Amino acid sequence: MATLGDRLRNFHPVRKIVYFFVGLFSYPGIAMINKLRIYGTEHFRDLQRRNVLFVSNHQTYFADVITFLHIFCAVKWRKKNKLGIPYYLLNPFTRVNYVAAEETMKGSFISRLFLLAGGLTVKRTWNKDSKEKRKGLDPSDTRKILRALDNNWVITFPQGTTKPFAPGRKGTVLIIKQKKPIVIPVVINGFSRAFNKTGLRFLKKGTPLSVTFKPPMQIDYDAPAEEILSQIMDAIEQSKEHMMQSGHQWQTSGS
Repeated sequence: MATLGDRLRNFHPVRKIVYFFVGLFSYPGIAMINKLRIYGTEHFRDLQRRNVLFVSNHQTYFADVITFLHIFCAVKWRKKNKLGIPYYLLNPFTRVNYVAAEETMKGSFISRLFLLAGGLTVKRTWNKDSKEKRKGLDPSDTRKILRALDNNWVITFPQGTTKPFAPGRKGTVLIIKQKKPIVIPVVINGFSRAFNKTGLRFLKKGTPLSVTFKPPMQIDYDAPAEEILSQIMDAIEQSKEHMMQSGHQWQTSGS
């Protein structure tokens, strides 16, 4: 049976109110205090309104997702690769859910409020020997995401952590193999420099932020899970090859 919170999260008038206030307070930090650059929204042109999965690297708990919601709302108002004046908050795009760890979303009043913007909380199954090694999603949480894809777009972060180049989790692949969604890879940059880990406090003002939406992936849904996961991690630029390139660039710039 759905809880009151679940019903509120799926009640679009409530979502519109949350989007308006969260958007209003977050817009200056994204588009004015820091400088957001958006690429690839032309790939949204022919997207269906359901069964679309956005897979992205992850840098903060909230600023990443809030920025995605700004962009989706702006695109609804026919803006291309820009936010402009945020009048789009008057009638936002609300047919989107995002996946977030349950322990994160219960941490504060703000996080609980933001859940009403379409959050899908998931419990992580932790390996006791290492906090960084997860066994996967709880089966009930997988069903929750599958149901959301029946009606909406869904944003997920395959790494499940803000740590760069962390390994991807096979739970994302399980969802892809079961639901066969359109998969849009997203690469974000600058958020970990501009904001603290939660994404609610500034670290460095005037930071360039970027969000790049790539074309829909060509996925063989019958391929082994490891192969699909490797393809996803490369698309969101979190594979070993990208880690090596990043390390080389860092060494070159520091020498």
